[in-house]
Amino acid sequence: MIDLSVQIGKLKLKNPVLLASGTVGYGNEIAELTDLSKLGGIVTKSLSLKPRIGNPPQRVCETSSGMLNAIGLANVGVEVFIKEKIPFLKKLNTTIICNIAASSVEEYVECTRILTREEAIAAFEINVSCPNVKDGGLEFGNNLQAVAQITNKVKAVTDKPVIIKLSPNVSRISEFAKAVKDNGGDAVSAINTLVGTAFDIWTKKPKIKNVTGGLSGPAIKPVALAKVLEISRNVEIPIIGIGGIMDWKDAAEFMIAGASAVQIGTVNFINPKAGEEIIDGLIEYCKKMSIGRIADLTASYEI
Repeated sequence: MIDLSVQIGKLKLKNPVLLASGTVGYGNEIAELTDLSKLGGIVTKSLSLKPRIGNPPQRVCETSSGMLNAIGLANVGVEVFIKEKIPFLKKLNTTIICNIAASSVEEYVECTRILTREEAIAAFEINVSCPNVKDGGLEFGNNLQAVAQITNKVKAVTDKPVIIKLSPNVSRISEFAKAVKDNGGDAVSAINTLVGTAFDIWTKKPKIKNVTGGLSGPAIKPVALAKVLEISRNVEIPIIGIGGIMDWKDAAEFMIAGASAVQIGTVNFINPKAGEEIIDGLIEYCKKMSIGRIADLTASYEI
């Protein structure tokens, strides 16, 4: 029997496969298409203190090897989340990680302070790196002092694990991971999307209304792997790897590069059962490689 459990700071997951924030809503949107109880967990869509309508459409377009999105953190807000979304999430036999996005340090803190009372939430993922909003987003994600301050102040209002979602749009991501660790953060998620754009050659207009968006999917996998490896080699902090994971081989690759767990995103729009299939594939891989504990795969690279 393969031990699939992994530890992310104080957070224990039954297996290392999580569904990424913003790709499965609040869980109910995908629940009829896959067995969520088999997954290591779900990261909910980003929440802000008040509801956000997001950016005007068109907000998503396909690229040759991925997807551009500029949703703009549209969400129902904390109050509606507690009233309408938490009851469903409570019924799921999987770990719930709540993603929080905000326009100010105070908003991050207030969202966390309110939501930490909810037993269904096991941990928080703090999104300091969304490239598709005017306020917050990369403004925080590219600022070392801001990331340190947000980590410190959010940790002060919750006993639950705090995971900071880092931007790849920086020169040294490991410096940001160190700032998270030095300020009490339990783990980092790496990476958020890269800034990209696309044009319609006939109208000469951008394909998405926001002009630029976040690029995800297979196109960013080598970048994401390099960022995970950089953090792994320089900072002792658990890493959740994200970026173009389409199958179990990609997931294994991220763990070898240093990730303790992975999140899958773009693939959920193509194959809602991808999470289950990745878990099955990892089990078979561990059998073939005589790996008894999948956690032993983390940072097992040989350079």
